[in-house]
Amino acid sequence: MTGTVQAVTRRLVLAATLSLATASLALIPGAGAQGFTPDTADPAAAKRDGKVVWYTSTPVEAAQKIGKLFEEAYGVRVELFRSGGSAVIRRFAQETDAGRFAVDVLTTSDPAASEAFAKKGLFIPFRPKNFDKIPDEAKHPQGQYIAQRLNMMVMIARDDKVAEADMPKSWTDLTNPKYKGKLVMPDPSFTALQLMVVGTLSKRYGWDFYEKLRKNDTMIVQGHQQVSDMLKRGERMIAAEGADQYAYDDRKAGHKMRTLFPADGTFVVPSPTAIVGKSPNPNAAKLFAEFMISDAVQKMFPAEGIYSSRSDVQPPEGNPQLSTLKLIAVDYDYIEKESKKIKDRFNEIFQ
Repeated sequence: MTGTVQAVTRRLVLAATLSLATASLALIPGAGAQGFTPDTADPAAAKRDGKVVWYTSTPVEAAQKIGKLFEEAYGVRVELFRSGGSAVIRRFAQETDAGRFAVDVLTTSDPAASEAFAKKGLFIPFRPKNFDKIPDEAKHPQGQYIAQRLNMMVMIARDDKVAEADMPKSWTDLTNPKYKGKLVMPDPSFTALQLMVVGTLSKRYGWDFYEKLRKNDTMIVQGHQQVSDMLKRGERMIAAEGADQYAYDDRKAGHKMRTLFPADGTFVVPSPTAIVGKSPNPNAAKLFAEFMISDAVQKMFPAEGIYSSRSDVQPPEGNPQLSTLKLIAVDYDYIEKESKKIKDRFNEIFQ
């Protein structure tokens, strides 16, 4: 991506003022031009590789579906390691620092980390078919990484347990003592998406914001699946930070979950996918990366309650267009530099 990774979210904010289709054409210099020629993958060579190793923070069911669809389409096995975004990044960094390259394709929830890895020369450029349909704010211009999906970080409430008048309207509402013992949120040391939120809100409102959430007896769990579980079981009533796709799935399953888009802004965080430069299965890696932004995957995401990264794919049914939401800008440079301090301070507060 040109300039700093901070530009990712500045462009998202700009895109929110337009329709996604119009924004993508306005923001992608040259990518949407008629002369764009995609890089190609070789299915026969990929089949000779035999497998692709994928490290990802994609929600479990969606990740498994993607792997199965790919195997059925090309006869290439997908070896999946799935964990929280921060855990995936940590594993990849530890392996590469040791000179070990066991993974072919990396999908995280941290654009800042992807930019840092790209600058270290750990990824290879690849601009496959449909690259021109990914808005500029969600990809590297040379294809060092391309967003697989967009993550909506919001508040979530049990619609049957929280009265309309008591629903929080903004992030800062969560510090109200009336929510004591009702809140749950994930750990930024496990999920990179929560790291984006904590880093941004602590900078905007000060660490006092999280001190007040601690006084409200906010429960800390590992990741967004655990947040969903706490709400479904009724152990907590409100997600002080949650992933909209989990609430969407829970509603489909009959649970009374309401997604709350905060008045002071919703977080939209791209999840970059990249091909590892020393991939042990390079042909399968390219084919899998191409598949990630294909119709098969991108049109699957809305059915899972996930926003596609492609500008020509509609949002999940019943969900708002990005253009209707107020978005919060994320300073990815700041979060990359201060990541350890943010995690340490959070853990000090909630120990």
